[in-house]
Amino acid sequence: MKIKVFLRWLKPVLVLSFACGFTFTAAAQNYYPAEVGNTWVLESSDAEERRTYSLEGPETVNGTEVITLKIETEELSTGDLDTDKYFLTVGSEAIKLHGTVLEEAAIGGTVTADFPTPATFFPLHLSLGDTWRIVADAEVKLSLGLKIGGKSTTNLEVVGFEDLETPAGTFQNCAKVELALTFSAGVINIDATDATTYQWLAPDIGPVQYQNSDGLLFRLTSTNLPTEPEVPDTTEEAEASDTTEEDVTSEPPSEEDTTPELSPYDVNADGVVNILDLTFVAARLGEMDPEADVTGDGIVNILDLVRIAGNFSS
Repeated sequence: MKIKVFLRWLKPVLVLSFACGFTFTAAAQNYYPAEVGNTWVLESSDAEERRTYSLEGPETVNGTEVITLKIETEELSTGDLDTDKYFLTVGSEAIKLHGTVLEEAAIGGTVTADFPTPATFFPLHLSLGDTWRIVADAEVKLSLGLKIGGKSTTNLEVVGFEDLETPAGTFQNCAKVELALTFSAGVINIDATDATTYQWLAPDIGPVQYQNSDGLLFRLTSTNLPTEPEVPDTTEEAEASDTTEEDVTSEPPSEEDTTPELSPYDVNADGVVNILDLTFVAARLGEMDPEADVTGDGIVNILDLVRIAGNFSS
């Protein structure tokens, strides 16, 4: 991004124009953190099923080093388990899909697909109206060794952004992605309207809600990713301030006590709110940095830039 270079030449009179012009840059965040070891656990609203997402690897598939996204769907009452595997690589703009192995309990077999040319699994940054398609030659393996070749097509679209409440916490600006699947093999044809699912992804968190083709909703119950900004330990400060009235009144106020309190918008603590504070916050857009999050909403975004710009020292 060229935002740091641009800010060096920015004059205060242009600050509000800058804030509006960079709205979409500030909103660009990673909606699917694809690092080995990341896990997400979602449970269904009827408390009968659990979906566990985990990133494992790396391993080599068809000569390419990939990581594996494993999604396990468990029927809690019976212990029955379906496991889907997606073989991925992560680029600077998108997660690429190299192959899949999907268990299909409904047909008693698996569906496998390879991608000689990797397909886009998910762009790392999502905007309303984004669309992409995953097309693959797939093979259905049924019981007794029966195999059926066919073609699967999944059309994906970002259809909205929502704030969600889940057992794991409240998440803002979640991208709602529609996935419409068709599969054809000879006389077999599964229509997209019968196989449409939805995935909600929170910025810098990943999957937080899922709705299957039957309309059953799954919500995030736990993840190993931080879901809230770290709060500094104030125990020592509290103990230091726990003094008696006699202690307070027995000593005259020191010179430090009369020092003016720093503005909360002076994030670099140099005694003035100016372009340097704006630069400090702009460099941390999309992060959960309490020093730059002057609005206290848990994320450094365009609102923090506007707040600082509106409190420049005269």
